[in-house]
Amino acid sequence: MIDENKQINNTSQQLGEPTEVKQAMKSDSPAHINFNESGSEVTEQVAAQTNISGDTTVNSENSVAATEKTEVERAALAELTQQIESVKTQLEDRSTQYMRIAADFENYRKRTSKEKEDLELQVKRNTILELLPIVDNFERARSHLKPQSDAEMTMHKSYQGVYKQLVDSLKRLGVSPMRPEGQEFDPNLHEAVMREPTDEHPEGTVLEELVRGYYLGDRVLRHAMVKVAAPKEDTPFAPEDQSSSASS
Repeated sequence: MIDENKQINNTSQQLGEPTEVKQAMKSDSPAHINFNESGSEVTEQVAAQTNISGDTTVNSENSVAATEKTEVERAALAELTQQIESVKTQLEDRSTQYMRIAADFENYRKRTSKEKEDLELQVKRNTILELLPIVDNFERARSHLKPQSDAEMTMHKSYQGVYKQLVDSLKRLGVSPMRPEGQEFDPNLHEAVMREPTDEHPEGTVLEELVRGYYLGDRVLRHAMVKVAAPKEDTPFAPEDQSSSASS
């Protein structure tokens, strides 16, 4: 080691280097340390720049990824919105179709109910019309029969019981008789089969009911056959000369 220092000193003397430089070279040189420190600082700066550049690149990639994600989310949201609108349209169509079907069914129900009522009424009407001639015959018999003996009276009471039972049954079915005497003739209720000239009643007054009419509920079951008042015709006056000539 001593030989190496001596050799360095000799070399320095030959080159004319100052003693401080030689001393500095012998010991741990501060300049050498500063050089190492400067290198570390440069390395740190380069690393920092590298880190900054890396961070910038990462941030740029993250920004691009976020942009792409946002676009994907927007596209998905737009698609969902379109699907919702389509479902709403279908729901409105189904609701309209349901309301139309419900209205058609309600109309069908009302129509069938009305047809059923009309059919039942027509069947009842036809059945009662078949029974009315029997009632007419009972009434004619009652007006003509004049019981004299006890046996005839017993038969008459039995007959009256059957007639009353029949009339009560018709009443329960909604049948009621017309009472047109003294009323004005109405072609919707009455059928004029006779005209009687009279000055006791106004023209068109119903004088007599020949065949009884009936209602079924508030509808006409059978028109009443009636005799109607007509104006009384005055006897034409014959002149005396015509009478004399006729006599001669």
